[in-house]
Amino acid sequence: MKATFTYWQDGGQFVGFLDDYPEYQTQGESLEDLKEHLIDLYKDLSTDAIPGVRHRGELVIA
Repeated sequence: MKATFTYWQDGGQFVGFLDDYPEYQTQGESLEDLKEHLIDLYKDLSTDAIPGVRHRGELVIA
């Protein structure tokens, strides 16, 4: 399983979000630390541990 993410550096922290869930940001002290937090966030989001998560879908319109 793979998930894409967006990240940037803000001062001494790395901040980022999963591209499928841009409204949920997390941070880490290094890029590797951020990746660990993003994995934990993905687990929480995909198991409904966080209420009210918005999901994206795709429609095929003829």
